[in-house]
Amino acid sequence: MADKSQLCSVWVGSETGILKGVSLSKKQAFNFCEMSCLSRDQEVCVLGWGDPQETEVLVGSVNGTVKTFSTEKGIFTETRQCGESTHGRFTGLAVTDRALITCVETGLLRVWKEGSTDTVEINAGKNVCRMRQNPSQRNQVATGGKENGLKVWDLERPETPIFTSKNVRNDWLDLRVPEWVRDMAFIPDSDKIITCTGHHQVRVYDPASPQRRPVLEAQFGEYPLTALSLPASQDSVVVGNTHGQLAILDLRKGLVRGCLKGLAGGVRGLQCHPSLPLVASCGLDRFLRVHSLEDRTLQHKVYLKSRLNCVLLSSRDLELSSTGVTGDVEEVKEEGGELDEVWDTMEMIKEKAKKRATEEAVVEEAEKKTKKKIKVVK
Repeated sequence: MADKSQLCSVWVGSETGILKGVSLSKKQAFNFCEMSCLSRDQEVCVLGWGDPQETEVLVGSVNGTVKTFSTEKGIFTETRQCGESTHGRFTGLAVTDRALITCVETGLLRVWKEGSTDTVEINAGKNVCRMRQNPSQRNQVATGGKENGLKVWDLERPETPIFTSKNVRNDWLDLRVPEWVRDMAFIPDSDKIITCTGHHQVRVYDPASPQRRPVLEAQFGEYPLTALSLPASQDSVVVGNTHGQLAILDLRKGLVRGCLKGLAGGVRGLQCHPSLPLVASCGLDRFLRVHSLEDRTLQHKVYLKSRLNCVLLSSRDLELSSTGVTGDVEEVKEEGGELDEVWDTMEMIKEKAKKRATEEAVVEEAEKKTKKKIKVVK
C-alpha cells in the first residue's frame, strides 16, 4: 500500500469512515481503512497535514479519535483519543512544532502538547462551525460559528482572544442581523481574515485596523455558504454553498468573477492548490471535482461511491488537462474495498423487464374484457 499512497495527490474523507486517496495522473483511487470494523461513528469530518513535508495526514473522526496516516508507508501509524462524541464533531485540526490543536462543535479548543499529559483548554463559545490555523503564524487560530462571531486566538496567551469581530449594524428595519460563520481563511501577507456565512455573505476583517466590523462585504446567491478557499493569486476567493454552486469572487471589488459548473449536491469540502490555478471540491453528490480557475473548465471528475465531507490537496504538481472533461466520469479504479466484492455477489434485479411484463399482462386483460363486451352486445 506504500507505493499506492505515494501516488495520491488528493485525499478525501467520507461519511463511511474511509480515507480515500486519489491519483489524478494515474486515474486511480484507493481506500485506506480497516473494512472489517467500519462503523458510523468513524465518519471522517476533518483532514489536515501532520507535517510541512506532507508525509502525514491527520484524520479526525466523529468518535473523537485523531488518526495519523503515513503517506510513505501507506498505513495508519498512530491513533489518539482527543475527545468524546458528546462534545460534538471536530471542526478543525492543526499542528504546531510540538503540539496538536483540535476544536469541536461545543467550542472546546484544545492544545495537546507532545510528550505531556497536560492540555491547554480554551472556550471558544458555542456552536463552532470551523477552526482554521494561520499558516504564517502557526500559534494563531481563528474560530467562528452560529451566533458566535469571528475570534482570533494566540495559543501562547490563551486567556482572551486577540481579536473579536463586531456584528454589522442593524438592517433597514432596525433589526439585528444574525451571525453564522461557516468557514474562514487567513489572507497571506496581511493581517486580514475572510469569512463566509450561512446567510450567503462573504466578509473581510482587518484586525490591524481599529474597526472590528468587516471592511468588505459581498453576497453570493441565496443559499448558505459552506466552504471557502483562497487561490494562489490572492486577489480572489472561491466559495461553495448548500446547492452545489461554486463561484469566484473578487476581493478588491466584492463582485462575482464567474461560476464553476458541474456540481449536483451541496459543497462540503473545498481547497485551492497552493501554486497552480486549480480548485478541488467534494460534497453530497459523491464526486471529487477539480476545476481550472483560469478558464473555469472541469479538469477531473471522479466518482468515489460515498458522500464526501472534506478534501485535502497536496502541494505537489497536479496534471492539468488540456482538453478538460466533457461530462463523462473518468475511469477510476478504486482498490482496497471489500464492499465491492459484496456488491458483485448480489443478484441483479431487472426492474424494466418486470415492468414490461406487468404492462403486457394488463393490456391483454383489457383486450379480453373488451372482446367479451362485444360478444354480449352482438
